[in-house]
Amino acid sequence: MIQPGSPIGVVGGGQLGRMFTLRARAMGYRVVVLEPDPRSPAGAVADRQIEAAYDDPAALAELAESCLAVTTEFENVPAGVLAFLGERVVTRPGAAAVAIAQDRIAEKERMRRAGLATAEFRPVRSPSAARSAFAELASQPAILKTSRLGYDGKGQALVTTPEECAVAFESLGGVECILEERLRLEAEVSVVLARSEDGSVAAFPAGENHHRFGILETTVVPARIPDTLATECRAAAEAIAGALDYVGVLGVELFIAAGGRVFVNEIAPRPHNSGHYTLDACATDQFEQQVRTLCGLPLGDPRLFTPVAMVNLLGDLWARGEPKWDRALAVPGVRIHLYGKSEARPGRKMGHLTCTADTPDRALALVLEAREAASTP
Repeated sequence: MIQPGSPIGVVGGGQLGRMFTLRARAMGYRVVVLEPDPRSPAGAVADRQIEAAYDDPAALAELAESCLAVTTEFENVPAGVLAFLGERVVTRPGAAAVAIAQDRIAEKERMRRAGLATAEFRPVRSPSAARSAFAELASQPAILKTSRLGYDGKGQALVTTPEECAVAFESLGGVECILEERLRLEAEVSVVLARSEDGSVAAFPAGENHHRFGILETTVVPARIPDTLATECRAAAEAIAGALDYVGVLGVELFIAAGGRVFVNEIAPRPHNSGHYTLDACATDQFEQQVRTLCGLPLGDPRLFTPVAMVNLLGDLWARGEPKWDRALAVPGVRIHLYGKSEARPGRKMGHLTCTADTPDRALALVLEAREAASTP
């Protein structure tokens, strides 16, 4: 067990790193951030920032020497970096699990081996393979995605013919891709859980998600789905964590389709955007769980105190100047979380609002009202 007061580290300086750092410092830990951006959100609230590339050997050695344990805030840190750190200091999650999450093909194959349903898929490594993969999938249209590095709707294309699929493969840079069946969704759900080294699991309630232009817009908790489906979603998330022998906080995205069947979409080996509601509505939030799993502390209580909804605040909201936060905060039950980013850009996550209420529907209506109020001239 790594006691409060000890130094711990995080690779990555974005908003997830910031919220991890704030929670860790509130618990008494000292935090070192490795991040090349000198104005990073996490670095601004950490005890120290090492300004260097994530794969800089000297910086990684310095991070390992400075800390008793290290985690990451994003899945695209090279798995080799975590392997390097793991040989020198407690590193959670481990390189093996993160490597699988970085590759959509490996991820889907591991889910299938764990007995979990996914959309039908085919690897695509050439234009001819793109054509044949499209012809093999039972349903059309389909979605072509880069196997690595895509997020928030980036690195993917909707395709409706074999030729479109081949052209899309070239437009995505000719890198390894995966072609996925496009399911007719009845709901999008996520489960965020924490798993400790001894295999104990604490799962937060399933959240119901809505995306806009590929970016998460809102999360409503508890998800407005039957209890049996919520239980099945949680079981699927726990099965994935067990199959990966995962230690840390894990986000699992799932689809409800085909008349109430649960399909696993993808995983995030870190706290998840859809889990931000835990900061204001749960006995223990996802970032405290990240600290606890990293430091070998007992898992916290994931209990939900009240229905809650979250809405992301994208840079578009700043198009007409600083949003009117006083108007947003005048809405009952609303709280604001801003990430300290230096520049607002369209599509960039700048913060989020949460709202607690007596029902999920009421929470969602109020949080959307608050966002609208903030954007009104």
